[in-house]
Amino acid sequence: MAQTVLERAGVTDRDLTGSTALVTGSTSGIGRRAALALGALGADVLVHGRDEGAGEEVVDDLTARGSDATFVRADFASVDAVRDLAETVRERTDALDLLVNNAGGFFRDGATTDLGVEYTFHVNHLSPYLLTAELVDLVPDGGRIVTTASAAHRGGSLDLGAVRSTAGYSGMSAYSRSKLANVLFAFELDRRLDRLGRDVTANAVHPGAIPGSNFARFLPGPLPRLVGLLGGLPFVTDVDDGAAALVSLAAAERTADVSGRYFDQQTPSTPSAAARDTEAQRRLWTESADLLGIDEPLAGE
Repeated sequence: MAQTVLERAGVTDRDLTGSTALVTGSTSGIGRRAALALGALGADVLVHGRDEGAGEEVVDDLTARGSDATFVRADFASVDAVRDLAETVRERTDALDLLVNNAGGFFRDGATTDLGVEYTFHVNHLSPYLLTAELVDLVPDGGRIVTTASAAHRGGSLDLGAVRSTAGYSGMSAYSRSKLANVLFAFELDRRLDRLGRDVTANAVHPGAIPGSNFARFLPGPLPRLVGLLGGLPFVTDVDDGAAALVSLAAAERTADVSGRYFDQQTPSTPSAAARDTEAQRRLWTESADLLGIDEPLAGE
């Protein structure tokens, strides 16, 4: 299975021995396949999720492939849990070569977290933002940060007032807004890293429409069944292709110097005009720090 992902990502000749990767949301779906692929290349892998049993299964698979793997449980709806995750990573390694911000989901029902922020926005954007802020100083020169976004960002708008309420909640609108935030975040992260002279890449990727993932179960009405039926069509991606999109950005030589880009699977693509708005990128960065009550990350001098 992992070899298939490696072939599709074009990284069969890569050797990641001695490197450490954290893949969030890696107990199932594309995150799991990406974690196994990185382990097959020799990386030590920190596996993240909420299901301890599923996490230990991934660790066992990685260990069988010769990887030094550890499962770390964290609920991305909790600020404290994300901070604890970051602290555990610091205890495990002095250098985090690959940070794959993959955890997230589509949530049909409106709710707010303990922070008073709409659940989808918190889980899909604020938590990877916070985790990156907590760990970015561990990422060495040549390191890579990959954020799983979605083509759904094209339907989103940056309404930060809406993330403080669930009034008129729409699961798809909330998801699209959070995925737009993922792209805006990756672009602003790249700009700030570059301004500080950090040789670290930051990119966002749409892994494709994947019936084999768990995303479809959150969709309303007959859509979960419809997505399942679409699995044989050419425009629908399977789980290995989605994982390969992550692995390509995390490990391929051809993407080693590519940063501040949005990829549609493994192809550089132009995101929506809203995602390319540099003022929106800066505003999201600053207001995300405000929502979390932290100093602005990578603020520089």
